[in-house]
Amino acid sequence: AVAGAVAGAGAATGSGVGAAQVPQQNDSCFGTSGGIRPFQLQNWKQKVSRTKKAEFIRTAEKLKNQVINIEKDKHSHFYNQKSDFRSEHSMLEELENKLINSRKTERAKLQQQLAKIHNNVKKLQHQLKDVKPTPDVVEKLREMMEEIENAINTFKEEQRLIYEELLKEEKTTSNELSAISRKIDMWALGNSGAEAAFRATPGKLPVDREMPSTLPEEVVDFEKFLQQTGGRQGGWDDYDHQNFVKVRNKHKGKPAFMGEVLENLPGRTQEEVQQHEKWYQKFLALEERKKESIQNWKTKKQQKKEEILKLKEKAENISLLFHSKNEDNQKRKEEQRKKQKLAVEAWKKQKSLERSMRRASQVREEEEKEK
Repeated sequence: AVAGAVAGAGAATGSGVGAAQVPQQNDSCFGTSGGIRPFQLQNWKQKVSRTKKAEFIRTAEKLKNQVINIEKDKHSHFYNQKSDFRSEHSMLEELENKLINSRKTERAKLQQQLAKIHNNVKKLQHQLKDVKPTPDVVEKLREMMEEIENAINTFKEEQRLIYEELLKEEKTTSNELSAISRKIDMWALGNSGAEAAFRATPGKLPVDREMPSTLPEEVVDFEKFLQQTGGRQGGWDDYDHQNFVKVRNKHKGKPAFMGEVLENLPGRTQEEVQQHEKWYQKFLALEERKKESIQNWKTKKQQKKEEILKLKEKAENISLLFHSKNEDNQKRKEEQRKKQKLAVEAWKKQKSLERSMRRASQVREEEEKEK
């Protein structure tokens, strides 16, 4: 609706201006051979206006479809994670509702402004029908056109300022996301020095000193490359870079994709696209090296961990064996002590029995002597 209103306002304004100038045309314009007739000029303006309108509507529909797809992906992700991150999801949902209400309010305001401009253009078109080229009428039409033109220029200036602010916010958000992404990559390395590198104030240290020396060489090279070439988008804005990547992936990196990129990004030159392609190839190569380096580091870390576990198990087994031998020795000693104790007790019993027998024998002998 907004796109149609803007295009309609532009088309109507263009046709109105052309029509308003008809009464001021000099008769010599009609008699000049080979000259452009007023109705031809008006038809040409209307054709240009219709072309711009169609192009604007196509762009608006394309952006609208992109927003719908992003919304679907976002909702799908949130709903899948809702059970795991219920509190975080409720916060995001509340923020999303606020943003939706803000967008609705802004859209209503835009539609109101555009409707006002559109109505003024319609009034001007109505005034141009069967108009008599009197000075008063011409002056009135001129004032109406100036009022409409001022309203359109004011509206465009307001939107330009808003868009510039949004672009700044987008760039800031993109930089923050890139920093978070790099920080997560560093966390994967489990290196405390990596976190200190991100806490350092950017720009105060040379590039060579910003990255901790304990990081793998491939990771350092990749981070230096990003810092020196404008981040993960090579200095391009998000829309241009994503469009570039999408078309490139569609053609699987074949050179023919550059033509389609130039069609989709009319603001970019062929040289810029070629330079971005060279940058992107190096970006992919360095990123792949970084991923392989991190994977190798993880593999080595896992192997080292397994070796430590094996050594620990071996040490525990040796300790158990040592304790087992000690226990066996103690058991044998206990058994020996028990045997010795039993032998001593048996010897004592035997000696006691022998003494008893000797005493009994002596008593019998004494009794026999007395008899």
